[in-house]
Amino acid sequence: MEFEGTFTIEDVSTEEVWLALSDPFLIKQCLPGCQFLTRVEDPDDVDFEALGEREPDEDPPTLPEAAPEDISERAFEEGGHYAALMQISVGSVKPSFQTVVTIDERELPAMNASGEGSATDSSFEMSSGMTLVETDEGVDIEWEAEADVFGKIAQMGQRVISPVANRVVSRFFGSVEDRLTEVAEEDDSEGLRDRVRNLL
Repeated sequence: MEFEGTFTIEDVSTEEVWLALSDPFLIKQCLPGCQFLTRVEDPDDVDFEALGEREPDEDPPTLPEAAPEDISERAFEEGGHYAALMQISVGSVKPSFQTVVTIDERELPAMNASGEGSATDSSFEMSSGMTLVETDEGVDIEWEAEADVFGKIAQMGQRVISPVANRVVSRFFGSVEDRLTEVAEEDDSEGLRDRVRNLL
């Protein structure tokens, strides 16, 4: 299955969007059904149960509260592996996917990742990418994803899966937009914007 689209965020810079989408903690908070998203050293040896015991309130601040310098230090790294636990309703089932994602390429303004996940009676493999395009109004996030789904969920077919995927993507980018809107409304937004540019 293939998915693609463009999401526009107004009154922001490419650097601000890039910083937001590079923060694992912000991604986790904005992604519906994501219980954790954390870097792991060995993608073949992940203790999902132990990772799931971490309390959400242990997460550090994200935009707009977090300092850009702190986000830059913990940002996704090319070649890095990240474990996530996702719970998403698909039709009549709500599976929890244990997922490991690898950042294959990451260089402003584009990032590409691949990964796989599994749940009881279901699994998937995916690749995804995004490119940021600055416009007169703000920034266009051009994204695409390709997924192969197996097992019980695959039997539901693309007519069931596609609306779910589109809903998750829309809610995710909407949450990111809300965060960046808060950044733009900060009194020192111009100063923050300069600090972000200097980091990248």
